[in-house]
Amino acid sequence: MTTFDPVHAPARPDTPPGHAGAGASLPRRLWRGRPGDAPWVRPAFLALLLALTLAYLWNLSASGYANSFYSAAAQAGGSSWKAFFFGSLDAANAITVDKPPAALWPMALSVRIFGLSSWAILVPQVLMGTATAAVLYAAVRRRFGAAAGLITMTVFALTPVAALMFRFNNPDALLTLLMTVTVYCVLRAMEHGRTKWLVWAGVTVGLAFLSKTLQAFLILPPLAVLYAVCAPVPVRRRFGQLGLSALAVLVAGGWWVAVVELWPAASRPYIGGSQHNSFLELTFGYNGLGRLNGEETGSVGGGGGGRGGGGQWGETGIGRMFNAEIGAQISWLLPAALILLVAGLWLTRRTERTDTARAAFLAWGGSLLMTATVFSFMAGIFHQYYTVALAPYLAALTGMGVTVLWEERARWWAGAVLAVTVAATAYWAYVLLGRTPDYQPWLRTAVLVAGLVAAAGLALAARLGRPLVLAAVVLGFAASLAGPAAYTVSTLNTGHQGSIVTAGPSSGGMRPPGTQGQGQGQGQGQGQGTSRQGAGQPGNPTGLPPTGTPPGQNTGQNTSQGNGQNTGQGDGQGQNTRRFPFGTGERGGPGGMGGGMGGLLNGATVDAKAKALLAADADAYTWAAAAIGSQNAASYQLATQKPVMAIGGFNGSDPSPTLAQFKRYVEEGRIHYFVSGGGMGGGGMGGDGTASQISAWVTENFTEVTAGGATFYDLTRPAATTG
Repeated sequence: MTTFDPVHAPARPDTPPGHAGAGASLPRRLWRGRPGDAPWVRPAFLALLLALTLAYLWNLSASGYANSFYSAAAQAGGSSWKAFFFGSLDAANAITVDKPPAALWPMALSVRIFGLSSWAILVPQVLMGTATAAVLYAAVRRRFGAAAGLITMTVFALTPVAALMFRFNNPDALLTLLMTVTVYCVLRAMEHGRTKWLVWAGVTVGLAFLSKTLQAFLILPPLAVLYAVCAPVPVRRRFGQLGLSALAVLVAGGWWVAVVELWPAASRPYIGGSQHNSFLELTFGYNGLGRLNGEETGSVGGGGGGRGGGGQWGETGIGRMFNAEIGAQISWLLPAALILLVAGLWLTRRTERTDTARAAFLAWGGSLLMTATVFSFMAGIFHQYYTVALAPYLAALTGMGVTVLWEERARWWAGAVLAVTVAATAYWAYVLLGRTPDYQPWLRTAVLVAGLVAAAGLALAARLGRPLVLAAVVLGFAASLAGPAAYTVSTLNTGHQGSIVTAGPSSGGMRPPGTQGQGQGQGQGQGQGTSRQGAGQPGNPTGLPPTGTPPGQNTGQNTSQGNGQNTGQGDGQGQNTRRFPFGTGERGGPGGMGGGMGGLLNGATVDAKAKALLAADADAYTWAAAAIGSQNAASYQLATQKPVMAIGGFNGSDPSPTLAQFKRYVEEGRIHYFVSGGGMGGGGMGGDGTASQISAWVTENFTEVTAGGATFYDLTRPAATTG
């Protein structure tokens, strides 16, 4: 094997005469890079980093507030430090989001500095994408050279789900950045066994925990085993260092948890997503084991339920990362990464235990396999965009594997492996592009033909002249990246809003894995609803009439489509259609609920009249309004920039506030309006949950007000009684 190790010399060798080193100006040092770099290295890195940033900034405002759930929390944190600390959905601190707050902090600070806008919310996510690419480059080039680092950056930038999530305001952007930094720190610790790098790895994992709880721990087992076995220090010292790293995880991630758990519950917001106002319950239940086994109390329901199972969140099993819902998000180069991982481990099989090249393959490969395996078999809530966590691992394996095989190209088998890699990638792109046959239909055949021609050239690399080999390399890269690049461009040109978003040309809808669009449902069920207080009847989970329905009337027909069809006949007039359980995510009309489940996955469209109604005298109240479900509440809060209470949290199923608490708030004059509709109604699809109880009490006792087609109840005006 050809040995190349560009940085196992001193990290900062003496500056040669005339080179832009320590004595040069900062701009010149940034441009020229390290002593010994080829002249093209740093300009190429900076140009690629700038191109990625500008591409991700392109058309950014088309997404508006993106996920209004997190945007509302950022708005609240931008106006209240208490809401900032807890991650509250509203500045009056009624309830938190169903995640810890670290991912909200950059957005909230941006809002506090620049004011509320789409760019203030989303630019921090773009910068996280830029930082992730830079860390990937730094990690890969340390051992495999600048070319490997640049390939890694390119693959990462052209991964469709990365282009989606680093322009979106879910916690996954920060989580992915921190996981990348974690692997980088572990690899730095592997070089010389330095404790400080392992401690820094623990700190980043702790911060990642404060972004998305237990998902941060997925890569810990392979990284811990790697260090315990391969670190270049005595065994006793290795385990001592791992203990210090674990302590760093506990401190960096546990300080906030300790404060929240010890803080008197009466003076802090309710912990959204929990059933007993406990962050630990949220961590190990709804956001923890519940995601694995599908038993998520207060959630919208689980998924596959086991190997090969199917369910609301798609089929589980070893092929999940390649299936029709997930494949186009992340798997374009996944076969290549797996082939290159095996090749890299084979090439380094006879090296020393402490070899850093093999450690890099094990670190990135172990992280990829561990995360992909958990994603493949988790039976609870699973969204396509979760797979962004795989993007850095996949990109690093591709950059490293291609580089080491290229160094060995004089051997016939190295060229053969490269050829197989390109051919497999081109064929898989052909399959993925075939799933959207109306999108650039010419590209599918072009990719396959170009990939096979390039593979033939690479297989003969040892016999062909340099020009032909280079032509095969260029053609191979083009064939491998054309598919994901096309989907990435489509993603950049499309705005994305709501709770469930996908990359690529078919990303306009919010349909999650395992569901079908309108008109594709199977099965039928019917139920009768006779009054507007019919909470829990089919098609009316909240117990409220749909927007615009006069008092005392039930909807005439409510059709739910998706996995099945559920039609509830009433004695009123009109028709209200929802996608159940989620559907396609189309927004409703002015003031109406968007998305499926009456605003569960997307918010309301708030028109000028509704906004003016809620904003009037809002400062005289703690909450300008209360609404069932966080997305519903968030829409009105973002429109007015006034606190809106989210009854029942995200799903409308959290027991907060209780009916007694809500009555007390109303008696104290702290809530002005109640927004009709939204959420699950508490206690699942219907039932007698807290939100349903509050809905029934409000509609029976307060005056209905209509503004711009939306229905509200004025909590300062009791309904007239009839004798």
